[in-house]
Amino acid sequence: MDRFVWTSGLLELNETLVIQQRGVRIYDGEEKIKFDAGTLLLSTHRLIWRDQKNHECCMAVPLSQIVFVEEQAAGIGKSAKIVVHLHPAPSNKEPGPFQSSKNSYIKLSFKEHGQIEFHRRLSEEMIQRRWENMPVSQSLQTNRGPQPGRIRAVGIVGIERKLEEKRKETDKNISEAFEDLSKLMIKAKEMVELSKSIANKIKDKQGDITEDETIRFKSYLLSMGIANPVTRETYGSGTQYHMQLAKQLAGILQAPLEERGGIMSLTEVYCLVNRARGMELLSPEDLVNACKMLESLKLPVRLRVFDSGVMVIELQSHKEEEMVASALETVSERGSLTSEEFAKLVGMSVLLAKERLLLAEKMGHLCRDDSVEGLRFYPNLFMTQS
Repeated sequence: MDRFVWTSGLLELNETLVIQQRGVRIYDGEEKIKFDAGTLLLSTHRLIWRDQKNHECCMAVPLSQIVFVEEQAAGIGKSAKIVVHLHPAPSNKEPGPFQSSKNSYIKLSFKEHGQIEFHRRLSEEMIQRRWENMPVSQSLQTNRGPQPGRIRAVGIVGIERKLEEKRKETDKNISEAFEDLSKLMIKAKEMVELSKSIANKIKDKQGDITEDETIRFKSYLLSMGIANPVTRETYGSGTQYHMQLAKQLAGILQAPLEERGGIMSLTEVYCLVNRARGMELLSPEDLVNACKMLESLKLPVRLRVFDSGVMVIELQSHKEEEMVASALETVSERGSLTSEEFAKLVGMSVLLAKERLLLAEKMGHLCRDDSVEGLRFYPNLFMTQS
């Protein structure tokens, strides 16, 4: 922790923000310290930590001070962490939260997830070393020349080398243990790609394949699931997670929506998506938050809330006028219909059928008879006959 210096948190000239994540706690080695809830920012030049309650408490460490980084998996009651191994503090270091520390590494604990994406972006910055090509103010640069206490660094470098060797050995053991699983995952992705290809061929040759065969194959496709579901571990728990989730929802819902007349209830969507995600189940709250972003991201599907509060997902191309005209035509042909009868005729859920009839009534095309026998809809003769 003695490598950190106090900072305003503002980006310098030529410095660019790469990624940020809330709910990050800092450990000095294995020791818990007072910096327990803050926002971690990664720029092209620094790793910056800002307290979520007291924004004036802000500190940073230059990326040039980092030797290497590694991931530490979550355990029972423990959040996932990123371990950052650091060079010794330079002699001309500016004031910071700690004047000295016995540890040569820090741990970043991600309470709100997002560590996978953060580790990936941090590793990329360490490889690209953009801080060397775009220098900023002198205060952010680290003196890497000969220093009086350099002999001490030999022992630290030796320890860091041993840690790196131990990490490589652990990675090797894990790789061997899960070699079969990795091969299975590769094959699974190939099967998903193959299934998409066959699904497209089914659309092109609908006349040559029986309806039973088509239904059976579609059930196989659904059981294969999503190859790479969006999770909190990858994108954190904020807006970025819901944005990526919304994009994935749009991709997997477009085909089912087209088959169901362009509209599905949110309950149906929830069941369909969670079945496809397998073990990575989605909460109702996350689904609603992601669906609220569909229209703002200009995706081909959108969330709609009826006056009754019923939420549905529909295609952007789904037109309300056509839906109402179709309902009026069906009711006119039969003379009158209940929600259940209409649902059977058009092949949709009773909930959506009722909403469609209520919408047609609201626009003046239908009228109702609400009696002990139930709610029945009739064509509005005042509108259709002069």
